[in-house]
Amino acid sequence: MSTAGTRDHKLEVIVIAVSDVDRSTEFYQRLGWRLDETPPGVVQLTPPGSLASVQFGGALTSAAPGSSKAYLVVSDIVAARDALLAAGVEVDEFFHTSPDGPVSGLDPDLTSYASRATFTDPDGNIWLLQEVTTRRPGRVDPAITSYTSVNDLKAALIRAATAHGEHEKRTGEADADWPAWYAAYMVAEQAGTELPV
Repeated sequence: MSTAGTRDHKLEVIVIAVSDVDRSTEFYQRLGWRLDETPPGVVQLTPPGSLASVQFGGALTSAAPGSSKAYLVVSDIVAARDALLAAGVEVDEFFHTSPDGPVSGLDPDLTSYASRATFTDPDGNIWLLQEVTTRRPGRVDPAITSYTSVNDLKAALIRAATAHGEHEKRTGEADADWPAWYAAYMVAEQAGTELPV
């Protein structure tokens, strides 16, 4: 039996093909992606809050420029799209998934994983924004809870506060131990386990 599944295999870098390294570097930095230190001939940029990066340049790939497609998970797709538009990036209109296929507009129920929008880099590499606020079960190690940006933590706190307000309405009394309730809610939400009520 293989033990490969018991070892960490952390996704570190995705290589994309671009036709103009300088133009692509400027584009991704305009999005707020961090330019990382790399060996000569390789450009590596990391999106805010991401543990994985993107590389291009030199002879990293024989793929055609513009042939890549990847997802960027965001906790607030409206704010993320607005920020991209403010940076001068053309972003398609929102759409959401349904049993019958894609539908125009944001998901009316604000279902996690449903609302999306796309944009491309100067070569046509496609980036699909996907709003994820609650992870599906089994998608995150429940022993690890982390927030990779101030915005993600803030959004999680707001969702916990809203849910806690409903909790206090149901119980009819103020919850003096609200920090414990918030913590339990936020860990469960991120791990995709049952939320406290």
